Amino acid sequence: MMPDKTTNDDDDWLVDDEPAESDTGKQQLARRPWKVLIVDDEKDVHLATRLAIKDIRFKDRGLELLNAYSAEEGYALMKEHGDIALVLLDVVMESDDAGLRLVERIRNELGNQTVRIVLRTGQPGHAPEQEVILDYDINDYKTKTELTVQKLFTTVIASLRAFENMLTIEKSRQGLAKILDGAGDLYHLYSLKEFASGVLKQISAILDVGMDGVLCVENGTEITGRPALEVIAATGAYETLSRDNDFTGNLELADAISQAFRQRKNLYCHPYDMLYICSQNGREFVVHFSPPWPLDDVERSLLEVFCQRISSAYDNLYLYSQLRNAQQATVVALADLAEFRDTNTGEHVMRVQKLTDALAAELKDMGCYPETLSREFMDMIGMASILHDVGKVGTPDNILFKPGRLDADERIVMEQHATIGSHILQKASQMCEGVSYLTFGAEIAGGHHEHYDGNGYPLKRRGQDIPLSARIVAVVDVFDALLNKRPYKEPWTMDDTMRYIQERSGTQFDPQIVEALSRLVRENRLPFALDE
Repeated sequence: MMPDKTTNDDDDWLVDDEPAESDTGKQQLARRPWKVLIVDDEKDVHLATRLAIKDIRFKDRGLELLNAYSAEEGYALMKEHGDIALVLLDVVMESDDAGLRLVERIRNELGNQTVRIVLRTGQPGHAPEQEVILDYDINDYKTKTELTVQKLFTTVIASLRAFENMLTIEKSRQGLAKILDGAGDLYHLYSLKEFASGVLKQISAILDVGMDGVLCVENGTEITGRPALEVIAATGAYETLSRDNDFTGNLELADAISQAFRQRKNLYCHPYDMLYICSQNGREFVVHFSPPWPLDDVERSLLEVFCQRISSAYDNLYLYSQLRNAQQATVVALADLAEFRDTNTGEHVMRVQKLTDALAAELKDMGCYPETLSREFMDMIGMASILHDVGKVGTPDNILFKPGRLDADERIVMEQHATIGSHILQKASQMCEGVSYLTFGAEIAGGHHEHYDGNGYPLKRRGQDIPLSARIVAVVDVFDALLNKRPYKEPWTMDDTMRYIQERSGTQFDPQIVEALSRLVRENRLPFALDE
């Protein structure tokens, strides 16, 4: 079938784009071989093909030959190995058109448009060349008698070159799509550690490998003179670094990361590949990742683009953090204003904040109100709860500090604090687009004295019409008030306090929130000591 004939210098042009001399270091590294699938029902054809092409190298990569003896076996291998570059495919096997049916399955069922398919037939009459080329998505059609060693060499190299070009386009398309999706995800993260973990995850997705990775920042200088590296996130073999931040056993890695910081650029020195990222506010990061092979030009280009998106996403995170800090400062200032006349309420609102967060988390664990207990809600509810009594700035001292029960007229004045607080915070919240601490604060201030059965104040709302934030703080506020000394009462015991709250489950309080509090008390999981 294929006479023993070696290649000659006339075909050197086929492989003339080998790595340049400057890449000799990279040439020494292990490279993934090109996968070539031979599908033929004749064992002799497999043996002859293997002998003819096993030593071929293209772009400093050898061949990994896979063998299938039927169209069904070929399909299984194609499904298992999505990176096969070339299929040398017989037409007539278990049926006269088995090879043609396999072509259709590869292109349509597997959706693989990049693999190059060369049909080889010993019975050209069963599948006329023009008809096959027109009707099937193949890349070449040869009779087995045509494929000398020389012709097979030419066919393999040309097919690998075409596959590489197709793969470059497809990898670029998929990589850019992953970058857009991944960077979009990064814009929704709220903390630096989350951001760092997201970066490692997206780099792994872009390269389509599971890998070890670590994201660091420089944090001063160690006594030894070596830059101190702070690990923000780590995966795989580097996970221990995220716990102890100790590079003692990874000094080469530490030196490579420090080099990227010094040179302020990406370094590709496999296995020490580094991405250098600098944000607009001057914060610098280095990401080390270790794919099992040296990166090709397409992968490097994609990562360069991703670096730009990472920088923008971090700037967004920084601005979000600054905005959030400004909002928190506003909340604390308003709470301090309300507490200015009463030094005892400071500890009360801190306990309210802690227990509100704990109750929200418990409700989420219980599976209650999943649509309301969003990430945004969980992040803001505790801080917003400290504004529950901000309206008391409008309450006269003789009523606010009266050591005893209020009469009917005084009660009316006192109850106005809910409306006052709601109006103050609602007006302020309208100056911020979207949901903010002030938004939840307005809900809580206006609704934490409403009762579940509709007998509270100021609007006599009932059940689910009362915002969940206010229903949580309603329980927390009473719980803390009963347990601690007030101008008009001595502290109650935990048993009496819980009895009081549980007796009002379904009337004054939301039953599910009462149950969440009961679980925290019963399991001794309150977020503060009772004598705080």
